Amino acid sequence: MSENILTTESPSNHQGLDQKSVLEILTGINEEDKSVPLSVEKVIPQIEALVEVTVEKMKSGGRLFYIGAGTSGRLGIVDASECPPTYGVPHGMVVGIMAGGDSAIRKAVEFAEDDLEQAWKDLSEHKISNKDVLIGIAASGRTPYVIGGLKKANGEGIVTGCIVCNQGSEVAQNAKFPVEVVVGPEYVTGSTRMKSGTAQKLVLNMVSTAVMIRLGKVKGNRMVDMQLSNEKLVDRGTKMVMQELTDLTYDEAQKLLLETGSVRRAVLKGQK
Repeated sequence: MSENILTTESPSNHQGLDQKSVLEILTGINEEDKSVPLSVEKVIPQIEALVEVTVEKMKSGGRLFYIGAGTSGRLGIVDASECPPTYGVPHGMVVGIMAGGDSAIRKAVEFAEDDLEQAWKDLSEHKISNKDVLIGIAASGRTPYVIGGLKKANGEGIVTGCIVCNQGSEVAQNAKFPVEVVVGPEYVTGSTRMKSGTAQKLVLNMVSTAVMIRLGKVKGNRMVDMQLSNEKLVDRGTKMVMQELTDLTYDEAQKLLLETGSVRRAVLKGQK
């Protein structure tokens, strides 16, 4: 795919941004953002295929890995880091890795994404195997770090997927389960942290949420295994217990919750 026709790098639909008022800028950004969920909707079948195979692997004890660089890498780390507190899964069940390591989360590491070999070295530290799933995240679809990681994983018989924002990219060609969300030109030409980043975040939300639901981490519509790591979550959990065990007062439900450590265990104990 020629660099000259990358959708993510194509000129903005909006001209003279530096001459616009704040209201005009905000309105233009919002107009562009409205198109993103519609672009995601078009690729739900691709997301479904990726989720189905991920659930299958994780039910057999596998893990989910994300790799990416820059904004894409950070989004993977955010999604992975939120799974343990939200769903009570062990740290290391969903792993986010980005080019340049942890220091790149806050500050860009120059040329880190250009190393074809580094992703596999990073993944090897976690002893990735064919029990696991690897998803490469790259708006452009041409990030060497991601391409190299996917190629090596394919050679090792690991299930691979990707989330990209250009059609027919090299990243997608090296993923067995590609998700290609084409959102069109960015408001600021080439600024893929905007619409492309939003699309990637939406897809990551869908993937991890659907996987956790299918793994039994949600009951009804409630996060019954969430970690009770602050007062807000203790309060939320207490109210969940009260909804399931309607004869308990707030104080009784909270006591039971704190004794058992989770909504799921509190409800099970209360039903005995």
